[in-house]
Amino acid sequence: MRRTIQNGIDRLSDILPTISGARIGLITNPTGIDKNFRSTIDLLHDQGLLKCLFSPEHGVRGDLQAGAEVSFYTDSKTNLPVYSLYGSSPHISAELLQSLDVVAFDIQDVGARFYTYLYTLSYAMQDCAKAGKDVLLFDRINPIGAVKPEGTVLDPAFSSFVGRFPLATRYNLTIGEYARYINDTQHIGCRLTVINAEGWERSCFYDETDLPWIAPSPNLPSIDSCLCYIGTCLAEGTNLSEGRGTTRPFEIIGAPWLDADRVSAQINEQKLPGVKLRPCYFTPMFSKHANALCHGIQFHITDRHTFRPFETALRTYDLIRKTHTEFSFLPPLKENGKPFIDLLLGTDAFRDENFDPDGFLKEQAKRLAEYEASITPYYQYGKLLKDNLD
Repeated sequence: MRRTIQNGIDRLSDILPTISGARIGLITNPTGIDKNFRSTIDLLHDQGLLKCLFSPEHGVRGDLQAGAEVSFYTDSKTNLPVYSLYGSSPHISAELLQSLDVVAFDIQDVGARFYTYLYTLSYAMQDCAKAGKDVLLFDRINPIGAVKPEGTVLDPAFSSFVGRFPLATRYNLTIGEYARYINDTQHIGCRLTVINAEGWERSCFYDETDLPWIAPSPNLPSIDSCLCYIGTCLAEGTNLSEGRGTTRPFEIIGAPWLDADRVSAQINEQKLPGVKLRPCYFTPMFSKHANALCHGIQFHITDRHTFRPFETALRTYDLIRKTHTEFSFLPPLKENGKPFIDLLLGTDAFRDENFDPDGFLKEQAKRLAEYEASITPYYQYGKLLKDNLD
């Protein structure tokens, strides 16, 4: 039986008396809906509270691909102005904030440190703290569960818009828990109100609930793609396709030159938990290797609870690098910038010719234990939920 969940926006009535008459600017995208498929935009607009919209990556209506710059425009449905937070600047101007009382946020995150919605939120929190404005966040469950962090803990030397703070790759918080955590640990100090979800416990995956799934970005269509993304996203820093332009983005990786049979067999011999790798073929319609036949590998999850997506992908990419002369890391996106793989990983260790995955994972395990201890006080959800409204 699916678990009955209410996300933060489903509890809008709890906060309406507090925000009555407030002038609200809303950061959202297509995932901002309640269980009746009513958008947060419409819910706040119908109350006469909404004064403007703010767009993250991919646009308010989710019509833009990854990395596409968002420009100012007028929303055709509400006739409200839409200001970009993913373009020339991630900030809300002080002048615009003077016309608002509250900046609200309602976006489904996927539980990965490199997902840019986290940092759109963080800049808005900082801007509101400076302007003395309130932040209202409608929490949503972590779709891949939040039992144990994985991956690396970002070195601040590699801070960027795909990893701004020393979080774990699988950072093990809801978006609301994350907001509370950075508000304290990064000394943002904004006036933050989080409307908690109800009915969720940390080991529960999104498709084990009664919530409708809306893809939070164009290339994460399923829960398995979100789970694989924790590791396979690292392909974005290499000349491997991460499956963009196919029906299985982030569940498959490949390239025209990849010996997929050999790599799959050798990784499967390691008996990594919860996953089997299968050779496959695909032809991306866009992005890397567009219109070229790729020899690929599909990550088949056999047990979500034991699957370690980061370790599986890291070991796979390390093997590919050591066995294929065609493999390469992509150059920095900006002149004098750091390679994108370093920004995704939060470290430059993987590019070392003597990289040892066993030693690397052991070292990161120590850092993950320290990180987990730091986030545990911010957990709002456990096996039994009692606290609902903060």
